[in-house]
Amino acid sequence: MRKSLLGKSFATFVLLPFCLVMAFPFVWMLLTSLREQNTIFNGPIIPRKFTGSAYREAWTSIEFPLHFWNSVWITSVTVVGVLVFATLSGYAFAKLDFPFRNTLFVLLLTTLMMPSTALIIPLYLELKSFGLLDSQAGLLVLYISGSAPFAMFLMRAFFQTLPDELIEAARVDGGSELTIFRRVILPLTRPGIATVVIFQFLSTWNEFLIANTVLRNTDSLPLQPVLFTLMGQYSTNWPALTAGLTLSVVPVVIVYVRMQRQFVAGMMLGAVKN
Repeated sequence: MRKSLLGKSFATFVLLPFCLVMAFPFVWMLLTSLREQNTIFNGPIIPRKFTGSAYREAWTSIEFPLHFWNSVWITSVTVVGVLVFATLSGYAFAKLDFPFRNTLFVLLLTTLMMPSTALIIPLYLELKSFGLLDSQAGLLVLYISGSAPFAMFLMRAFFQTLPDELIEAARVDGGSELTIFRRVILPLTRPGIATVVIFQFLSTWNEFLIANTVLRNTDSLPLQPVLFTLMGQYSTNWPALTAGLTLSVVPVVIVYVRMQRQFVAGMMLGAVKN
């Protein structure tokens, strides 16, 4: 017990500085959003006077509710679409036997090696040729197709941890592949699904470059590109900007807190194979 106590104390002593360093940017952002404009860089870290005017300004100046809803809508559809493709393809590559399975899997993985910035111009021209430029539908196509291979790679690892005898028993009982997948396999891969949801939610919610390139109609933009407009060329309203960023972080925190246990279990499950 004494060794265990000393080990925990040492771990706390080592990890606490790292936690403080990681939390400092968020604390600074929150405190900046609650202080006056003229005390951003010349006042104390904790402001002498707290004010919430920056939140009202951020809420009204950039039409925050409209773009917040755009982000919620785009992110939700992307997460659902990626989950559908990732779970189905991951199950097929892990448990089904079909021609050129390994070749197709490697081809899908090669798409992960190409940076998104190198594909912006070809994707822009392709969307234009299909008439999907400057539309949220075109943005969703890019998000889902670009994120599905990595999510499929993760889900395949989770499906491989499940014993084949479980699937064979369900087949003997007369279950179709779709029934086995829906009623037997999916309930056992909740940690993996939670992992994909968190990764995909974070990447889609915080995505800036593709949305700012594809969408030219301001009313269709998600939240992150609009928050960038609060940064001026010669001056920036830091309280309003940090207030908008603080509000944009709330959904991310909620999703992670709700699914953190499944996320941790999923990371450990995908790393070990019996």
